[in-house]
This record gives sequence, structure tokens and C-alpha cells, in this order.
Amino acid sequence: MSDAVRSRLEIVPNRHRVRVIHQGITYADTLGALTVREAGLPDVHYLPRADVNMRRLLPSTHTTVCTLKGRATYFDLQTEDGVIENAAWSYEEPTEAAGALARYVAFDAARVDRIAETS
Repeated sequence: MSDAVRSRLEIVPNRHRVRVIHQGITYADTLGALTVREAGLPDVHYLPRADVNMRRLLPSTHTTVCTLKGRATYFDLQTEDGVIENAAWSYEEPTEAAGALARYVAFDAARVDRIAETS
């Protein structure tokens, strides 16, 4: 990884419990999250798929491309009250610099009630 990429993208193990909660329902709960820090952006927690209720995530047709991480594929979250479009995403084939994110899922903090980080 080049120094320029390293200074803009940092992936670190999160030492806290991270939960994704919407309408009182926990959709993900892990002690194994990775936190991504990118220059000028809020931290984003990526959770291992084994700790995410993947039955509630439906593949979306939406994708985006990040030059640092690769192509993101999105998921719609099935809730008790309907579907939240593009509530989560994953890098199925991340760049070399973001390889640790393979098979992890991140949730959009603006689309769920809470992403709780506790001790």
C-alpha cells in the first residue's frame, strides 16, 4: 500500500461491542468489528457477516465505486415496517489496500436508528 493511500485509509480492529439497532431490533451484534477511518469522513464500522442477520438483508441493484476500497454492493434492510433501501453495503472484492473488509458489512448510520459502540 502506498504512503498516500495509507494516510487516507486506515482499517483498525474495534475493541468495543458494536450493534446495529433499528426500531428496537438488533440486526447485528459483534465484538469483531473493523473501523475504517478515511481523511475527512466519519468513522465507519464494518461487521463480520457471521455477526449480521443476513436473512434481513436483500441484495440491492445499487453499487458505488471507491478508489481506495473498490466496488461496494448494497443491501436493502427488511424491517417489521417495510424495507429500508441501501441500508448496508459490502466490498465483495476490495482493493488490496482494503482487503481486510472482504466479507464484512457496514450500515448507513443515517438509515438505521442507532449504531451503538459500547465496552
